Amino acid sequence: MPKLNRAQPPLGFIPPRYRPWVVQGAYMLLPLMLRLRLRPWLPAGIWPVTCPNPEVLADCFHQFQAGKIRLIMAFRHSQVDDPICLSYLFSRLVPRAARQQGFGLRRPLHSFFMYDRGMPLWAGRWLSWFFAAIGGIPVHRGRRLDLKALKSVREQIMTAPLPVTIAPEGATNGHGEIISDLEPGTAQLAFWAVEDLQKAGRSEQVLLLPVGLRYVYPRPDWAALNRLLAQLEADCGLPVQSFSAPAAMEPEDYYPRLIGLGQHLLARLEQFYQRFYGFTPAAQPIDNSDSAQIAQRLGHLLDAALAVGERFFALPSTGTLVTRCRRLEEAGWSYIYREDADLEQLAPVDRGLADWMAEQATLHMRHMRLAESFVAVTGHYVKDRPTFERFAETTLILFDLVERIKGTRVPKRPQLGTRQAVITLGEPINISDRWSDYAQSRRSAKAAVEGLTHDIQTALEELILAGDRTAAPRRSPD
Repeated sequence: MPKLNRAQPPLGFIPPRYRPWVVQGAYMLLPLMLRLRLRPWLPAGIWPVTCPNPEVLADCFHQFQAGKIRLIMAFRHSQVDDPICLSYLFSRLVPRAARQQGFGLRRPLHSFFMYDRGMPLWAGRWLSWFFAAIGGIPVHRGRRLDLKALKSVREQIMTAPLPVTIAPEGATNGHGEIISDLEPGTAQLAFWAVEDLQKAGRSEQVLLLPVGLRYVYPRPDWAALNRLLAQLEADCGLPVQSFSAPAAMEPEDYYPRLIGLGQHLLARLEQFYQRFYGFTPAAQPIDNSDSAQIAQRLGHLLDAALAVGERFFALPSTGTLVTRCRRLEEAGWSYIYREDADLEQLAPVDRGLADWMAEQATLHMRHMRLAESFVAVTGHYVKDRPTFERFAETTLILFDLVERIKGTRVPKRPQLGTRQAVITLGEPINISDRWSDYAQSRRSAKAAVEGLTHDIQTALEELILAGDRTAAPRRSPD
C-alpha cells in the first residue's frame, strides 16, 4: 500500500497486456478462489455459482467468434468478488451450455473489462500486473473524461479477441436488491462502437447483454450474524445484546439491534460533525424508528460530510451523492499523485509542503469514503423485507463504516455463511438497430443514450427478481 501521507508521482495509465495463459491459470484456481479467502479484502465463501440460462451467453460468444457481432456485457456489480463469479460463468457454465447446444467455442472464454484505477492502490501493486494480463482497462472514475481509458476501451471493443465487460453503476453499493442509478458511459460506449465499426467499413452488429448477479445464503448463519452484531455493539460502546440461541430467534428479533446500531452511529456522527465542522443536524425525529426520518437524517449527514471535503478542495456541492464522491476522489488524487510537479526536482521545503497537502487530502477524503459507503442506504431496506440477505448486507455496511472510523486500512470482512451466486442473463440489446435514432442530431444522440441507459437499468432490475426465483431453496441449519 502506498504512503498516502506523502506526495506521489502521477498515476500512469496501465495498458491491457492480455496473456491467455494467465487467464487459464486463474481459471484452474477458481474453485479455490471461490471457496477460500485468498486475500484479506476478498470475502469469497461462494458456492455454488449458478445460471439458469447460460445458453444466451454461449450463443453470443458463438456469434462473436464467428465475426458476426461485437459484444459488450453490462453486469450488476454489488460486491468486490463479483468478477470471480463471472469467471466461473465464462470458464465452466458457458462451455457446458455450448456443448449441449451442439457447437464448440475457442478457449479461454473471457472478457476484457474496465476497473477503477484506485483498486491496485489499496489491494496491492500485484493487481496492476494481474489485471493488465487478463485484459483490465483502468479508468479514473472522477475525471470528466479519462481520454486514455476511453480510447483504450473503444479500441478493445473494436479489435480485442474477446468481448468487453462494463459495470454501468460505476461502483459497488453492497446491496443485492438495489441498483444505483446507472452512469451513461456504458450506453455511450455502445453507440461509439457502432460508429467506429461503420467508419472502418465493418459489418458486425453491436450487442449489449445485461447480466444480473446477486447472492443468497442457502443456509443462513444466524449465529455468525449474532456475533457480528455483538462485535459492532462492543465497538460502539453499546450493551452487547447477544442471543443465546441465535437460530431460534425470528428475523424480526434482530431488527431492533440493527436499527439501534444505525441510530447510535448516526447520532455519534451528527455530534462529531456538529462539534468540529459546524454542522447543524436535522430536526430530532419524533419517532427514532421511522425509516423516512432516518433516511432524511442520513441524507443530511452525508451532505455535510461531503461538504467538508468540498470546502477544502474548493469544489461545488452539485450533483448526486455518487457524482460528488467521484469528484472529491479525483480532487484528492490530484493533491497526492502530482501531475503538476516533478517531485524529484523539488527543493526539500517544497517537497515537505507537497507532503503536507497530500496528508491533508488523504484526511479530507475520509469524509467522502464515509458518504460513499451509504449512497444506496434507504433506511427501510431491511424493514421492508427482513431476509437474512438484507440483514447481512446492511450489517456488513455498518462493519465497513466502523472499521473505517477505527482506521483499519483493509478490513477483513467476516463471513456470514456460504453464499450462492445466482447469475441471470437478459435479452441481448441490438445497439446497431438504434443507430439511426442516435445519428440524427446531438439532441437525438443524447436522447438515445438516455433511453438505452434506462433500458439497461430496467433489464438489470428485472434480472434481480429473476435471480430470486432461480435461487436454491433455503435449508434449515443443522
